[in-house]
Amino acid sequence: MMMKWLVLLFAVSTGAFAAERTVVVYNWAEYLPDEVIRQFTKETGIRVRYSTFDNNESMYAKVKSLNAGGYDIVVPSAYYVYRMRKENLLAPLDRSRLSNFDKLDPRLLDQAHDPGNVYSVPYLWGSSGIAVDGKRVDPATVKRWADLWRPEFKGKLLLLDDMRDVFGIALKTLGYSANTRNPAEIQAAFEKLRELLPNVKMFNADSPKSAYLAGEVAAGQIWNGEAFMAALEKPSLSYVYPQEGALLWMDNLVIPRNARNVAEAHAFIDFLLRPEIARRISAEIGYSSPNKAAVDAMPPKLRNNRTVNPTAEDLAGAEFQTDVGDAQALYEQYWSRLKAGR
Repeated sequence: MMMKWLVLLFAVSTGAFAAERTVVVYNWAEYLPDEVIRQFTKETGIRVRYSTFDNNESMYAKVKSLNAGGYDIVVPSAYYVYRMRKENLLAPLDRSRLSNFDKLDPRLLDQAHDPGNVYSVPYLWGSSGIAVDGKRVDPATVKRWADLWRPEFKGKLLLLDDMRDVFGIALKTLGYSANTRNPAEIQAAFEKLRELLPNVKMFNADSPKSAYLAGEVAAGQIWNGEAFMAALEKPSLSYVYPQEGALLWMDNLVIPRNARNVAEAHAFIDFLLRPEIARRISAEIGYSSPNKAAVDAMPPKLRNNRTVNPTAEDLAGAEFQTDVGDAQALYEQYWSRLKAGR
């Protein structure tokens, strides 16, 4: 009798374990509020296994090493969506499972990295510009990327630990496109960045706002969402759209080709597309939402905050990052040398 009871207990517990639904998410650090994850699990019963990365290069390397498996959702920037779909690392999305897709701003859809949005859904977009601590530097004196090369900034700057963002600073300063594939222009940007190194105290992409909040740096590069969050704690910190043009990016939700929990992945993506959820994400972490319904529902103070929702004037000269093809290897070569101080 005892044996039958144990067999029955094992069967019941095994069935319950097998019925547990999970979605495995790989996202940027500090990019999704914990309460959003908890609400999703509460509403759906789907458990979220969540881990983070600091840059596109490490995310891409991990997904490739796992043969486009291991994760159900990853969040690459647009130019990496292009690269990953070209390398057959992504699964096509089932639009019939995404009831909130029509809430997205049409101006941010059907872009060159994924025509028709066959493989990707915009999650957040934004810019990298200049952060200035008004207690240490007069914000009125910092208007251009070129200002970061001034000698009084020696050992006082932060640069993002992100290859394309950092090279974008030098390329825009030199009057080139941030998406150039020209080897001479890429080399010129590298040489320009070498001149900047004495001013650079640190590279940080994990939590750049922390260095500004701690007073470790006086100015430098930052993503607009990090600037928004930092300014809530430190009002003296301001965000500057450089006159040469800000560097724009768009991060996207995709499903790797060999994902195991495809239905759960679609459910999570559709949840994030709900206007009230998209609005909450943007309001908490300070990046621009591609969800038009979410932006329209924001309180005026947030909707009109130029750090979160830039004006056309703010974006003059700005460029979205695009794939640079075979030139990627040259960027990576110079990036390694720059980080090594050579």
